[in-house]
Amino acid sequence: MERAHLDEEVVTAAVTGRRRPAGAGVVVRRRLLVAVPVLAATSMGMFALGAASPIDPAQQYAGAAAFTTSEENLAQIRANWGVDDPLPVQYARWIGNLLRGDLGWSTSRHEPVTSVLAARAGWTLLLVATALALVLVASVLLGTLAAYRRGGWFDRALRAVAYAVQSMPVFWIGLAAIAVFALSLGWLPAGGLTDITATSTDPADVARHLVLPVTVLAISQAPWFVLFVRDAVAESLRDDHVLAARARGLPGRVVLFGHALRTALLPFLTLVGTHLPELVGGAVLVETVFSLPGLGAVTVEAALGADFPLLAATTLATTVVVLTANLVTDLAYAAADPRVRLDD
Repeated sequence: MERAHLDEEVVTAAVTGRRRPAGAGVVVRRRLLVAVPVLAATSMGMFALGAASPIDPAQQYAGAAAFTTSEENLAQIRANWGVDDPLPVQYARWIGNLLRGDLGWSTSRHEPVTSVLAARAGWTLLLVATALALVLVASVLLGTLAAYRRGGWFDRALRAVAYAVQSMPVFWIGLAAIAVFALSLGWLPAGGLTDITATSTDPADVARHLVLPVTVLAISQAPWFVLFVRDAVAESLRDDHVLAARARGLPGRVVLFGHALRTALLPFLTLVGTHLPELVGGAVLVETVFSLPGLGAVTVEAALGADFPLLAATTLATTVVVLTANLVTDLAYAAADPRVRLDD
């Protein structure tokens, strides 16, 4: 019986040209094989840009004292850091330290890079995760309602607002939110993670300070998702199985959420994964505007201060997050629709 079942699968595959989907373990291994050259190319690009930079890291580290420090002292700093070594030597040394878990010393923060990442990565993940959850819930609800009432006043108003917000830079939205809700109305704090007088990190205080940053980041990313859901659901409402459900007399709520929305959400998963880099980039600007102690603020500080070890670590960490999100998206898409081949 088992032999006959296997033969039937082989014949079906030969006739239809389809192969059995690869398992999750195979997909993970293949994505890891792709991630290695991507990370290598990213790190090489960072080193090439660092070598092309006209900024002298020794003078940048010395600051104002560089005008009075002797050239011998500056040369000693360069020698200690090895910045005068050939680029391949610097890269090989950095890779060796990275494999040992040593990300180097932050010249702008004056502490190990690992300490900087450990202290700030959590706040950035909290900001991005909360904003993403808000975007997903709001876009699904608003986009679905707009598609159901396609051509109505709500649909037209939502699209107009989405196009308008899509043209606004995220830092402008942040500054406008601060001007209105913090300075004019005084409802919410203008920045920071806690009050100035706070002696400890109170969850309620942190949540209050994160309302504006999370909302600004979510609003800046929402147009893409809202318009996508609206178009996908509107297209799904014209599918044969949805029209058949309507013909059977099913309630409109069941047809909308149980049939049309379920089909439209499959490509929506892919949009989430591909849009994550822009969400992370927006978080960098939001953290800078609202003075949040996340990776975004220190990334800007590292770029302005020519802190290459910290800048390289944050860039590589962001790349890892994006690659991981794409992998999770692929697995979620395949779990939602078993007909999708994971080995493409």
